[in-house]
Amino acid sequence: MSVDFKEYGRRMDKTLEHLEDDFGAVRAGRANAKVLDRITVQYYGSETPLNGVATISTPDARTLIIQPWDNKLLKDIQKAIQTSDLGINPQNDGKVIRLVFPQLTEERRKDLAKQVKKYAEDAKVAMRNIRRDGMDYVKKLKKNSEITEDDQKKAEKDLQDLLDKNIKRVDAALAAKEKELMSL
Repeated sequence: MSVDFKEYGRRMDKTLEHLEDDFGAVRAGRANAKVLDRITVQYYGSETPLNGVATISTPDARTLIIQPWDNKLLKDIQKAIQTSDLGINPQNDGKVIRLVFPQLTEERRKDLAKQVKKYAEDAKVAMRNIRRDGMDYVKKLKKNSEITEDDQKKAEKDLQDLLDKNIKRVDAALAAKEKELMSL
């Protein structure tokens, strides 16, 4: 009997998706609307994502323009951006909010590289925990005599292979993000 690891593979894929979301939120000196994904504003009494109340456009490589559908939200959006960890001061002209991304200094690039390394390491830890859950499941099956010892060894090897494949995907995503951060 072979053990089904689809669920563990799905959980590792979700971890990788989460990592890519974290990477997208790290600004690399270029305007990217993804940096605004975590910002919410009060709209009719509930926290609403910024892209749910405004149009976000990138007229050039260093600028984001946020145009709310309701002009009463301009001040709330400006305040939400100022209180976020984005580190950019929004410019409000009464109709739209402009975010101008400054050129990153070498020191800031290194700080951001450390931050993305931490995100990658967190993803690896999460994936190792998923593997551990899978190993516990396999041991339980063996203990209940649902699989043989050979099946257990094969299942544990398959789990390790799944982890190794996903760790390589994390490393590739990290390398790409570091390259983006360090390029001028």
